[in-house]
Amino acid sequence: MASQRAPDATAPAPAQPPSPMPAHHRPFGGDRFGILAERFARFFGTPKFIIGQTGLVALWIVLNALAISHTIAWDKYPFIALNLLFSLQAAYAAPLILLAQTRQADRDHVHEQALQEHRDVEAKRVEHFEASQAEMLEQDKRLAEQHSAMLAQNTELTREVARLTEEVHAAVYKGGAAAAPAP
Repeated sequence: MASQRAPDATAPAPAQPPSPMPAHHRPFGGDRFGILAERFARFFGTPKFIIGQTGLVALWIVLNALAISHTIAWDKYPFIALNLLFSLQAAYAAPLILLAQTRQADRDHVHEQALQEHRDVEAKRVEHFEASQAEMLEQDKRLAEQHSAMLAQNTELTREVARLTEEVHAAVYKGGAAAAPAP
């Protein structure tokens, strides 16, 4: 009876999915530069940064374009100092963004490796489970064949007992009729 069998104690328990980032506990590692680079990279694309920078640039242009005296206007049109600041920002932002992309690619690679290991463990577990199920199916087939053979043997024995019973009954009846006194 397949439903009354004990669970297969040798089957491994389902593997727990691995931690998403076993090798990189922080996106940029644990060093100070990595932490600061991460903060900058996260802040650089936010609406807060874009609106703040837009406000500063607008204020810079308004103050320098509308300046009445040369002492107030520190960067007159064509705003060379502002252009220099943008170049400086781009010079530092681009490598930090590339660093962030590289670190993210490393994290994705580590995560993908962990997922692949998890898939491999799960595939082995499923393969083992399917093999044990196939073995149990074969055992069920053998038991069903044994059951059928025993049932056929039982049917044959029942017929034989019925035939012998009839023979004994006929012999007793015949012998009982011959031995009985005549009236």
